[in-house]
Amino acid sequence: MKMKEQISIEEFDEKKFKSRTSEIDDEKKAVVTHYLHNMHNGVKKHYEKEAKKYLNEIVEYKNEEENLNMVSDSAIQQLLYEVENVPFTTPQNYTFKFIDLFAGIGGFRIALQNIGGKCVYTSEWNVDSQKTYRANFGEIPFGDITKKSVKNYIPDDFDILCAGFPCQAFSIAGNRKGFQDTRGTLFFDLEKIIETKRPKVIFLENVKNLVSHDKGKTFKVILEILEEKLGYKAYTKILNSSTHANVPQNRERIFIVAFDTVQVENHADFKFPEPIPLTKTIHDILEKGKQADNLYYKKDHQYYPELKKTMTSKDTIYQWRRVYVRENKSQVCPTLTANMGTGGHNVPLILDDYGIRKLTPKECFAFQGYPMDKFIIPNIANSKLYMQAGNSVTTPLIERISTEIIKVLLP
Repeated sequence: MKMKEQISIEEFDEKKFKSRTSEIDDEKKAVVTHYLHNMHNGVKKHYEKEAKKYLNEIVEYKNEEENLNMVSDSAIQQLLYEVENVPFTTPQNYTFKFIDLFAGIGGFRIALQNIGGKCVYTSEWNVDSQKTYRANFGEIPFGDITKKSVKNYIPDDFDILCAGFPCQAFSIAGNRKGFQDTRGTLFFDLEKIIETKRPKVIFLENVKNLVSHDKGKTFKVILEILEEKLGYKAYTKILNSSTHANVPQNRERIFIVAFDTVQVENHADFKFPEPIPLTKTIHDILEKGKQADNLYYKKDHQYYPELKKTMTSKDTIYQWRRVYVRENKSQVCPTLTANMGTGGHNVPLILDDYGIRKLTPKECFAFQGYPMDKFIIPNIANSKLYMQAGNSVTTPLIERISTEIIKVLLP
C-alpha cells in the first residue's frame, strides 16, 4: 500500500475536513476509536451508526483530496491496526466490562485490564491527558462528562463504574450547603449515570481529606446518596500505597466500593486488601546517571543555599515547602501532587551525583506504579506530565482492590 493511501485517526482533526462536514462534533475520534475497540463484542453496535457515518465522511474526503479509491472496509482495517497496536491492549478473553470516568491517564484501566476487564467507555476532558491515554490504549476518551451529549454515549451493559472523581467543586457546595445539594458538583454527574445505568459495582477514589471535608458532611451525603437514594451498599477505607501496594510513595486515599444489593447479593463478602510488606525502595525507581539540565537547581537560584545546606543525603527524597525544604523521614517518596511542576508546596527533590534536582516525569509515573518498561510518555510539557502523575491513582493498589471486587462479583 502506498503511503499516501494510508489513513489515520488524526485526520479527523484537519481543518479542511472539519469545514466540509455537516455538523461540528468534537467526539468524532472518540466515537470511532470506541467503535474499533469494540469490533469483536456486542458493544460495537452502540457506536456503530455514528462511527460508520464519520468513517464514510473521512473516506470520501480522502478520496477527493488525494484522488484515491479507498473504501470504508480498507479504512477500518487500517484504523483498527492503529488503535490496537498499543502497549496496553484489551484482554481477548475478558470476564467483565467496566467504564472509566475522569480517566486521567488510565490508572484504573491498566489495573482492571490486568485482571481480565474490558473497558467499553472512557471519559476525560483534559486534552493533554487524552494524548497520554491514547498513546497507551489506542482510544480517544470522550470529553466533558457534565454534558448530556457525552453521557449519552455511555453504553447500558457494563459491570463496574470506575471514577477517580475530582473534588474541587466540593469546597463550594460543602461550605455553603453542607453538600446537601449535589448540583454543581461532579459527583452529581456520577449520581445521574449510576441512577440511569445501574452498574453492579461502583469503584471510586478520592483524596483522604474528602472524609473530613466540611466536618464530615460531604462524605456523609455521598454515602447517603449511594445507599439511601440509589440502593447500593458502600464499603469505604483509607489505604496507603506504601502499605498496601508495595509502592514506595506515601499516598493515602479514600476508596469507596459500592455494590448494587439486588444484583450482587453476596456483597457482604467484600473485604479491602490487607497490608503487604514494602520491599521496594526509592532506588528501585530513581533513574541512574545525569538527567536533563532543566531538572537541576542552578547555583544562582534564590533558594539554592538553603537547598544545599539541608539536602545532604542521597538515600532519601526531600520535600520543597515553598520557602524551605525538609527531609522525608519515612524513606519513601512524599505524596505526588498535581502542582509539582508549577512551584507547588510539596515538590519532591533528590540529591544525586550531579546536583539537586526534581524528579523526572518518568520517575513520577513509576512512583504511581505504572510499568515503565511499556508505558508511553508523550512529548508534552513536563508541567503537564507532573500534573498527570499527581492526579493519577496508584495502579497496583487499584488492581489489588479490584481483585477483591471480582472475587465477590464473579465468585
